[in-house]
Amino acid sequence: MRIDLHTHSDASDGTCSPADVVRAAATEGVAVLALTDHDTFAGLAEAAAQAPRSGVRLVRGVEISCTHGGISLHLLGYQPDETDTELLEELGRCRDLRVPRAQQMVARLVSDGLPIGWEQVEELAAGGTVGRPHIADALVRAGAVADREEAFGRYLRPDGPYYVRHYAVDAVTAVRLVRRCGGVPVFAHPGAHTRGPTVDDAAIEELAAAGLFGLEVDHPDHDEATRAHLRDVAGVLGLQVTGSSDFHGAGRPQRIGCETTSPDVLEALLAEAVPQPGRRS
Repeated sequence: MRIDLHTHSDASDGTCSPADVVRAAATEGVAVLALTDHDTFAGLAEAAAQAPRSGVRLVRGVEISCTHGGISLHLLGYQPDETDTELLEELGRCRDLRVPRAQQMVARLVSDGLPIGWEQVEELAAGGTVGRPHIADALVRAGAVADREEAFGRYLRPDGPYYVRHYAVDAVTAVRLVRRCGGVPVFAHPGAHTRGPTVDDAAIEELAAAGLFGLEVDHPDHDEATRAHLRDVAGVLGLQVTGSSDFHGAGRPQRIGCETTSPDVLEALLAEAVPQPGRRS
């Protein structure tokens, strides 16, 4: 059974609709899929409607923008209470403050002569959670770069002159919040060094003490040495190991289901989630 626990739709920065993400999973033989859009649950209803038609089991999720010690990181929250006021407020704050951040980045690019505008970025975001991928897409559309990868490498990296930080939830707080909402927290791509600075093992230990369930070890951005190290860290801390594609549709090269989670880990994850009234798990 193939299980992919990290995917994105156009409700955030993917290029496929939620229903099309589910259809893509079915085409690739993925039996269990988590939709984990950035800081929003907006795509889950559409994905949930499509899942039984495609023969795919949907795990409901979200990817939360976090920070720890000044370093950006992402937390996957599985099966949380999507009506929890505190969680919704934090996600809303993350989304809302992404807009002025993205506007500042666009202004910096424009001031250096890049042929894009905020209206283009808004159009590409199409009401989803706006982020750097949409700026990258605007640069691609303008012919300034060939693809998202080049846009990030040349213009949008955290150590570049066009990057602007944005609001993110304290990571320890986010772990505790997901747990309080009945969800299960997993640290997304913790060793993705090509994306920017990553936290050290001491930070992972702190998150584990707060209630972290696992580490997303098998990820396209992790090389073999990073995977081996993270497996060791997970073993020492008693954390589970997950694997996921981080599928974004046409925005990134990896295919859905290219990395997977074992059925035993999925079973353990779902066993820790607190069922929400009126919702099938």
